[in-house]
Amino acid sequence: MSSDLSLHTAQARAEPQLGGVASPRKRHALELFSDLPRRYDLLSALLSFGQDPRWRRALVDALAPVAGQRVLDVATGTGMVAAELLARGDCLVTGLDQSPEMLAAARARFAARPELSERVRLIEGEAEQLPFADDSFDALTFTYLLRYVDDPAATLCELARVVRPGGRIASLEFGVPPRARARAAWRLYTRVGLPVLGRLCSPAWGDVGRFLGPSISGFYERHPLPELVALWRAAGLEDVRVRRISLGGGIVIAATRARAPAPIAPARDPNVRVGAGFGADVRDA
Repeated sequence: MSSDLSLHTAQARAEPQLGGVASPRKRHALELFSDLPRRYDLLSALLSFGQDPRWRRALVDALAPVAGQRVLDVATGTGMVAAELLARGDCLVTGLDQSPEMLAAARARFAARPELSERVRLIEGEAEQLPFADDSFDALTFTYLLRYVDDPAATLCELARVVRPGGRIASLEFGVPPRARARAAWRLYTRVGLPVLGRLCSPAWGDVGRFLGPSISGFYERHPLPELVALWRAAGLEDVRVRRISLGGGIVIAATRARAPAPIAPARDPNVRVGAGFGADVRDA
């Protein structure tokens, strides 16, 4: 491990113990992913028809890492985004995930790539309580995260806390296509095709196939996209940009940490709606 990376990670607090998971949602997330790491990269690409790797590249594009930056990758999983970050620029990456099984797969990935292993550290932890001091990182990514936390607003504030003012934050999440025909095809695949194909791969992937469609649509029923953008802004993030990918099946959100202190996470505002200002923030790809 390089001395620069050791200095970078020395600011970390003691790593949290995950023995007492706070909620059924958190327990389900840990159980759901515990049996997936084997062939995870291949199957996630196949079951998304090759879109998942493309979306992860779009996420890193939105972050635009710069040489020498300290980047935190939250919900790093098997390390796919962390590897993309390292390949794009000469940065230092810390990958954090609550699943020990996923982290084991990520460690195996980087053990096989010694040219990257000196610039990455992988630790176990939770997004809701990051084991780092304020302003520890120059940039941050997170992937498929907010559906698995109990309080997205508070989690966004916690993520913003560890990024220096002026630093970049970018996320990748599944989306629900906004147009009727694409949405109908998405619903058919997520409710019928994905469970069937998942079961052909393994019982664990069958569980994921049954879970994903209702989980994604349920999340946006509770937190419509305009409200999510409002939560990013309330967490002290500015210039929030939304990019819909693959007809809206994937969503990349990127923003900059404001230089003023972030306010306390607000309660959900039922009056948030799409307006002229929000429309300028969204683009399709």
